[in-house]
Amino acid sequence: MNQNKPNISIVILAAGASSRMGSPKQLLKWGNDSLLNHTIKTALRVDVSEIIVVLGANCKLIETDIKQHPVTILKNENWKLGLGKSIAFATEYVINSNSKSQGILVTLADQPLINSDYLNEMIQDFSPDESQIIATAYTDEKKGVPVLFDAVYFEELTKLSNDEGAKALLKAYDSFVKTLIPPVKNVDLDSKEDYETLHKANFKTK
Repeated sequence: MNQNKPNISIVILAAGASSRMGSPKQLLKWGNDSLLNHTIKTALRVDVSEIIVVLGANCKLIETDIKQHPVTILKNENWKLGLGKSIAFATEYVINSNSKSQGILVTLADQPLINSDYLNEMIQDFSPDESQIIATAYTDEKKGVPVLFDAVYFEELTKLSNDEGAKALLKAYDSFVKTLIPPVKNVDLDSKEDYETLHKANFKTK
């Protein structure tokens, strides 16, 4: 890792059951990869100390698909409690690992248009030990993931437990939040239709 850059851990949230998709969203095809493999490869091109993937539903099946990557795989037994619980679970791991991480960059497995250049930009804009939060802008003026939290928030991140993720922290510490605009529209793939539309737009079939 570049000694001039902060010590950051990337956390990829991939624990959900994808009930609206009809099959594990993490394993849906994205080009020649699965969505989760694509997300991991994006993270591997970012200069960070560790990449953590949080699994839950369909853990064994998904783990088989990604085990070739140099990442830390955590199984969240309480994945049904939502994104917040997965963030809390990963943050507890970071704290207990004594990695001296200065921040956690939370990403999702279902945002395939987020690239490594953008994640690197977030880290470049981050100043450790200043209580900073760097969030991503959405077109409806909301802000959210990918989001980078300074270590000062780790204790509060471990207390998250619902499906709202870390929205409450973004609201509570709004004056410390810096918002970046990604190079492309920030899209979550929440339904099969969302996925098929985005995949077709990015991978033209002959």
